[in-house]
Amino acid sequence: MTCCPTDNSEGMPEQNTTELQNRIRELEAELAERTRDLAHFREELARANVQLEKFIQQIGQELKTAALIQKALVPTEFPNIPGFEFSTKFVPSSISGGDYFDIFEHEDKFRFGIVVANSSGYGMSALFLSVLLKMTGQLEARKGGAPEKMLEFMARELIPHIQGQDKANVFYAIVDRRGFDLKYSCAGRVKALLFSYGSNKLQRLETGTEPFQSGFQGELKSGSVALNPRDRLILCTEGVLKATNPKGELFGEERLYKAILAAPRATIHDLRNEIFYQIEKFCAGRETPQDITVVVAEVKDRVIKLAKSTD
Repeated sequence: MTCCPTDNSEGMPEQNTTELQNRIRELEAELAERTRDLAHFREELARANVQLEKFIQQIGQELKTAALIQKALVPTEFPNIPGFEFSTKFVPSSISGGDYFDIFEHEDKFRFGIVVANSSGYGMSALFLSVLLKMTGQLEARKGGAPEKMLEFMARELIPHIQGQDKANVFYAIVDRRGFDLKYSCAGRVKALLFSYGSNKLQRLETGTEPFQSGFQGELKSGSVALNPRDRLILCTEGVLKATNPKGELFGEERLYKAILAAPRATIHDLRNEIFYQIEKFCAGRETPQDITVVVAEVKDRVIKLAKSTD
């Protein structure tokens, strides 16, 4: 007689069902806990977003205020200096600001000064402007101190207060109308160019010194050049070269040179406008990451050079 094996398969489905139900309850409990955590995180995120929006609005307002103050400090009128014509334009950036420029007469009426500068941001700009204002009030500046001496004064006043990666670029020049000589000194990356009307060439005015920054050790030097009728001095802050197109490319020196050489016989206002037109065309609606300042000075044709002083 053959014995059949005992079949306990009827109890297996009931055991599996119990285990499955227990696992489902565990998963439901975990899901409920995760849902509570997620709701809590969402509440925290919402509160953080509200605080962040308030902070962004506050910072944005502060930047706007700083930009307005800076724009108000940038001169809109200049002294009438016989023998020279000037064309200037300042375009602020909401991303990073710090440009400043001025054209001012010295106590010696045959001399005048030009300063063009930019710093790394609005905080640095405020410090730099205070130094510039103090400098222009110095008797030495009004008497036409040597350009490198004035930059040394700036360095002493500015560098001890520079923090982190902040920096400042400065070009300072004095023109003596007795012989139409231009003496200049520069720290950093203000682009200074002299367009010679006679040769139709551009000349860089450089002294090869690093920007004013923490630990500055640069040697401040000066240069000089003779100005002839119809010659043009073109000064551009770093924002011109760092203007960026949608591909991330920089405007750079080569495009600046092409813009200047494209209109050598146009008026200085047309030249200034050509530079800005090429920048706007290049950026294609993209906001410039830094302030942009362009200053153009031209020696007039009708001016006759005065005899140099013998004292």
